[in-house]
Amino acid sequence: MRILLGCIVAVMIFTGCGYVSAAHYAQSVVGESVSTEVLISMEDPQNTVIIKDAVDTAVITKFRTSLTSKNASQTHLKIQIASVGFTPLRYDTNGYVTTYRTTVNMSIERKRLEKTHSYSTSGRYDFDIEPNAIISDQARFNAISLSAQKAIDAFIAQIAAEGSNPPKE
Repeated sequence: MRILLGCIVAVMIFTGCGYVSAAHYAQSVVGESVSTEVLISMEDPQNTVIIKDAVDTAVITKFRTSLTSKNASQTHLKIQIASVGFTPLRYDTNGYVTTYRTTVNMSIERKRLEKTHSYSTSGRYDFDIEPNAIISDQARFNAISLSAQKAIDAFIAQIAAEGSNPPKE
């Protein structure tokens, strides 16, 4: 009974104060359907595929929209990978790297209703490895994917800010 009463009070507070989620604002900017295009990096095509999957997952889950073809979408996102880097962060007593930071930098072009907006975003993810070990393909894949998801989260925050403060006409 207390849990039910607590849930009712929480709902009343959130609806009473006008709470609106960031996803709602972001969706108001991009619309009901989105298409994505990740430009293939000739220097690093494998990372492009990893990032394409992360971007598509984020669009579906974070924007709460459907992923469609370019011709059928209200908004088209063109994403280019500016850089993917691994930086050592922590060393053990013998001087071996034990923690790396992965950074993914992207430039995103959003086109909707014949208007184009450009954004720069980045995401970081820190991960540990065994001392004197190399980064495995699975750890590398996971780190790049999580960094790309964080970069998309930062992009969504930018979009949500635009949606919460629409231009006055």
